[in-house]
Amino acid sequence: MISFFRMKNVKILHLPLLFVFVHACFAQADFAPYFYDNGPYSQNGNLALFSLSEDTAVGTQIYSLNGTDPEGQKVSYGLSFDPGSKEYFSVDPVSGNITLVEQLDREKQDSIDVHVSITDGRSKVVERVTIFVMDANDEKPEFQNMPAIIDVLETTVSGSSIYRVEAVDRDTGSGGSVTYYLQNPQSILFSMDRNSGVLRLKSGEMLDFEKTKTHFVTVIAKDGGGNFNGKEQFMSSSATLTINVIDVQDTPPSFIGTPYFGYVYEVSVPGSVIFIVEAKDGDVGNPNPISYSFEEGDDGVFGINKTSGLITLLSHPINLKREIFNIKVKASEVSPEGRLMDYEVTTLVVRVLDLNNNPPTFYGEKGPQNIFELTMYEHPPEGEILRGLRITVNDSDQGANAKFNLRLIGPGRMLRVVPQTVLNEAQVTILVEDSAAMDYEKHHFLTYKLLAVEIDTPERFSATADIVIHLLDTNDNAPKFSSDYYIARIPENSPGGSNVVSVTATDPDSGPWGDVQYSIYGSGADLFLIQPTTGIIYTQPWASLDAEVRSKYNFYVKAEDAEGKYSLAEVFVTVLDLNDHPPAFNDNFLETTMVIGAPVKIEAVDDDAEVPNNVIEYAIMKADPDNNIFDINADTGEIMLKSYIKSMAIIQNITKQSDCTWSLVVQARDQGQPSFSTTAVIKIDITEATQLSGGPLGSFLMQSRNKPLQIVALLAGVISLLVIVTVVISTATFMRNKKSNRILPNRRVRKRQRNQPAWNLKNPFKKPENPGQKFKVQEEEEEEKEPEVIVENVNYNNNVGNLVRHWSPPPPPCAPSLPPPPPPCFQGERHWVVPTVSAAVAAKPKKRPVTTRRDTVNNALVSELKMRLEQKRMLQHQ
Repeated sequence: MISFFRMKNVKILHLPLLFVFVHACFAQADFAPYFYDNGPYSQNGNLALFSLSEDTAVGTQIYSLNGTDPEGQKVSYGLSFDPGSKEYFSVDPVSGNITLVEQLDREKQDSIDVHVSITDGRSKVVERVTIFVMDANDEKPEFQNMPAIIDVLETTVSGSSIYRVEAVDRDTGSGGSVTYYLQNPQSILFSMDRNSGVLRLKSGEMLDFEKTKTHFVTVIAKDGGGNFNGKEQFMSSSATLTINVIDVQDTPPSFIGTPYFGYVYEVSVPGSVIFIVEAKDGDVGNPNPISYSFEEGDDGVFGINKTSGLITLLSHPINLKREIFNIKVKASEVSPEGRLMDYEVTTLVVRVLDLNNNPPTFYGEKGPQNIFELTMYEHPPEGEILRGLRITVNDSDQGANAKFNLRLIGPGRMLRVVPQTVLNEAQVTILVEDSAAMDYEKHHFLTYKLLAVEIDTPERFSATADIVIHLLDTNDNAPKFSSDYYIARIPENSPGGSNVVSVTATDPDSGPWGDVQYSIYGSGADLFLIQPTTGIIYTQPWASLDAEVRSKYNFYVKAEDAEGKYSLAEVFVTVLDLNDHPPAFNDNFLETTMVIGAPVKIEAVDDDAEVPNNVIEYAIMKADPDNNIFDINADTGEIMLKSYIKSMAIIQNITKQSDCTWSLVVQARDQGQPSFSTTAVIKIDITEATQLSGGPLGSFLMQSRNKPLQIVALLAGVISLLVIVTVVISTATFMRNKKSNRILPNRRVRKRQRNQPAWNLKNPFKKPENPGQKFKVQEEEEEEKEPEVIVENVNYNNNVGNLVRHWSPPPPPCAPSLPPPPPPCFQGERHWVVPTVSAAVAAKPKKRPVTTRRDTVNNALVSELKMRLEQKRMLQHQ
């Protein structure tokens, strides 16, 4: 019992071990899933060596993980990143599609490590792959040393390098290469090396501090271009380089405020300041001090301060021996060592003057005068002197104090004063400069200021005088119309004397010269008159205007002043149409026949000249015996049966009558105001269309009787077809005759004593039984017996040489019979008879047939007959 219990325990203990063993066996049979490795250029697999452009759009499906399970279990996919790394991708666990979820930037991260996994639910396989980010041209070149400010000496040699620009593009390939350009290379002094970025001073160019102290150069850095979002893209950047020009001592000093003038007055004392000269170094960037001195012309009576340039009088004015001194003043640069360097020389003019205490004064005939008046006609000749003005001007001072200018100030440039510069005293002359501007109609009087101003005096004393010119009028203007043409409208049937239009012309001249008289003339002026003083145009008392006779008139109106000066204008008169004519039919009672399916047209005429007065509208007022049979086109007047009436049976069924004659009262009404109308009675017999005796052609003509263009087209087609057939037959006949006459036998005819059977011309269109069938001619005369002929036929074209055959001389060939009588012709028709000769061409035999004597004779006679038939036909046609 105990042993049994132990045995039972042993069995119980071994059951878990057995379960573990079985489970291990099954586990060893479960293989792990795996990825397909499709290579670096595949779009599915395990992402091994996969690369992706950085410009790929977010949301794009970039790859598909692809793997399998050996047991065929369903697999799912996973994707993860290293801790702390940015997650750029996401994966669909079922399909394995990988989608970009973050924007790539190769310049920040050129590769991405990814853990891809595949699992069948029991086993999971994880692989670490690297995705390479490929470059796209998305970066601009970046300047490394720009913008910048540099200093360059103005003495820099042309062609020298000044600065080297450096820019970096973080892209790779052509997108990372950089070339350099100047933004405006034509207008500056510099050039740029495209590859190295070295900025140089152009050959032959120099910097000049005195002209330009600073230059601003804009440099453009441009990459070599590359692909971005599927397109070629070039990117560039720009920066400015500021170039300061450094001055060097290369420019002499220059005086400021030249020319220089100084004065010594009669009251001046020794030590008086005459003038102060000032000069500055031309090299303003680093100027040197200036030292002043006299070179010549001072005569020892003037002194100058070396540092300030102050010039003083050293002697009393009474001791001065000249009135004008031209003193050469020298300004020299002083180096830091005290050495005199570059210099400049200028001239100081010193005048010795008395006191300026007398201003200019104007004088008339009676002494000093400030107002001068003159009366004259308008438009005097240009250059004429205004002799009525006697003006004198005087300055009692001496020398420069007595020198002054004369100016005339006033409206426009009508007058000019002579002289313009006066010394001491002069007679003033006023000349006419612009005659046309001196117009009485614009200015009844002119007022000018005559101004005298001293020139070289500090006081600039001056004097003025008023010149008043009263203008008198002349007849210098022709009347002028308010418009170059006038347009008037007047209704027809207006009574005689009706006003048409009023014209207006003005003459700006005064007095009787400004009075205007009107007149009209021209081919269209016969029906019109004009009031000479008011310009009102009206119709002749007897005139009757009718738009239907003439609706347009044009003529000229003339405006003339007292001396015959005139101007013209054109008048256009339109006679307005009134509705004064009712429509009229050619006949108030019309009879016509209507074929079912074809309209009948009536027409009325309105003699009015314009629309809507002459626009006619048609209407059927009454139809007997039935009003529901007809319709009428209101615009064209075409009367037609209603659309449902297709046959006489329908009409008879409606009217219950066998007689198909209708009486219609048709009204024609115009569209004028007031409207007029006219009626006419139309008697219509209705019949059905019947086929003409001409068969289909007659039916076609019947149907097309209202369409003449179709009939003309049919006739043109028939004529064209006949012409083509005639040309083809004539061409074929000509070519056949030409071929038949190509070989003419050379024959000698000898008389022969035996009878020759008559020649009968058989049907030319009947196919002969053989090529040797003979041609025969049927003649009206009785057969004549002729002797035989012996023909010597030499035919080189048939390759028969020296063939001579002798027979008894046959009788001469009979004249061919007359052609059959022509068919009867009708008046206006012309029949052409084309004689033809039929023949048949036999197949080419393999062996040359033996030429018999009869064949040779036949050939000769056929050629002879052809020529005679052609001659006879030509004579008959003549």
